[in-house]
Amino acid sequence: MRPIDDIREEYEFLDGDERYRLLIELGRELDPMPDALKTDATKVRGCSASVWVYPTQTEDGRLHFLADSNAAITKGIVALVLSAVQDRPAAEVAATDIAEALAPFDLKNQLSSNRTQGVPNMIALIRETAARIASGGSGAA
Repeated sequence: MRPIDDIREEYEFLDGDERYRLLIELGRELDPMPDALKTDATKVRGCSASVWVYPTQTEDGRLHFLADSNAAITKGIVALVLSAVQDRPAAEVAATDIAEALAPFDLKNQLSSNRTQGVPNMIALIRETAARIASGGSGAA
């Protein structure tokens, strides 16, 4: 997955339709999420499309999120959110201001409100999961 700073640099040079294409491309770059992990427990509430996020933990303690959506643009937004925290230690993920990292993308003005309404819930789920894992709780494979 590309770092969020690299994505932002590319995004800033693009116009509306090209930005949509970039988001769709980002969604395609996500690691495949097995259907067995697409459960009610991994579903993000409040999204207009179905979105699932599942944390895994690497041997060195970093969080790697698997995610998917049934809508291409939404899947790209999920990938963008994850690019801010993917493969970082749980404590760092929990402390990351993901909304601030996404601010330069101005998603609320670039996309319809239906596309972005679930983003705060997605961010909350990721940060809460990371905080639980960082404090020694369960929640990752």
